[in-house]
Amino acid sequence: MEQRTLLLVLTLVPGIGPARIKTLVASFPDLTTLLQAGIADLLKIPSIGESLARQLHHFFHHIPTREKAQRLAEEQIAGLQRYNASMITLLDSDYPPLLREIYDPPPCLFVRGKLPPRESTGIAVVGTRDASQYGKQATALLCKELVHHNIVIFSGMAYGIDMAAHSAALEHGGTTVAVLASGVDTIYTDPKGAVWPRILEQGALISEEWFGSQLTPGKFPKRNRIIAGISHGTLVIESDLKGGALITAATALEQNREVFALPGSIFSRTSRGTNRLIQQGQAKAVMSVDDILAELGTPATQKSAENDPLPKQREAIQLTPIEQTILDCIGAEPMHIDALAAASNVDLSALLVHLFELELKAVIAQQPGQFFQKQLC
Repeated sequence: MEQRTLLLVLTLVPGIGPARIKTLVASFPDLTTLLQAGIADLLKIPSIGESLARQLHHFFHHIPTREKAQRLAEEQIAGLQRYNASMITLLDSDYPPLLREIYDPPPCLFVRGKLPPRESTGIAVVGTRDASQYGKQATALLCKELVHHNIVIFSGMAYGIDMAAHSAALEHGGTTVAVLASGVDTIYTDPKGAVWPRILEQGALISEEWFGSQLTPGKFPKRNRIIAGISHGTLVIESDLKGGALITAATALEQNREVFALPGSIFSRTSRGTNRLIQQGQAKAVMSVDDILAELGTPATQKSAENDPLPKQREAIQLTPIEQTILDCIGAEPMHIDALAAASNVDLSALLVHLFELELKAVIAQQPGQFFQKQLC
């Protein structure tokens, strides 16, 4: 049996998870010798007790069981060509180096697209599916700056913050990798292909789950450990006190990786988790991308003027005097149209026309309830 096939077979053995497979790989330089190992040999391996040693021995010496597992593994390998995918294993030199360091690295990764170079710096950007406009804008702005420093964006391709992170990286020509809880043949959050085909062009889709595997709740924490483990640090944009993003942050801390969090309003449910991380000293508060770069040891580029409310590309947009007046009245938070009319001293009917023009110029965005907010990205 070929070694890569054997690694897949090992994932089918009851009681043998990623951590024990990592130990087996370290104990058997030629993994195929495991097939002839006796119970006494297996008992010498750390974390393999007598019960598990006997189970392993039976699995490989019971011919029907072994042949069925081998057939299933070979079917997975045959499926790689169908999905234009590849498989990277713990035995391969191009296995992601940071991921290899964690306690329980996935023995095999299914990959569609191309993983970034081994020496790349990567940040996981995660958050709530129920993202606010503040969270989406902050994600877009921070990811834009990160990719301008050639930092790879990792996320889980969930709705909300995850998808905003992938989209911002793609929009600004960066590399992004989506770690899926399903197999790479099933992109359940993007069935119409609005984002994932572009990810294949500028990065990769990866998963430890087999082709055709059923999506279950227990696979999301498994996915989250990969997101944290493959990255140099994890940035949590928005999260309530419970959620997958906080699981990723906790996993990153266990893996001795950096954790960052975006502070938010004390009145916002989606900022309670990030504020708690900062309050408890588990995450560094992020006010700008420089806070992340400083921890990563990446030199920061010169900042734009502190009082400039819009990115430099907005300078080329021509605004009329009245449009500039309206824009100046909008602060950092969304502003209701009635308050904006009073602050700008512009008649409501005329204000609607000017606001429409500002939306067309992409300097503001309308939020539900006739609130308007500056577009920071």
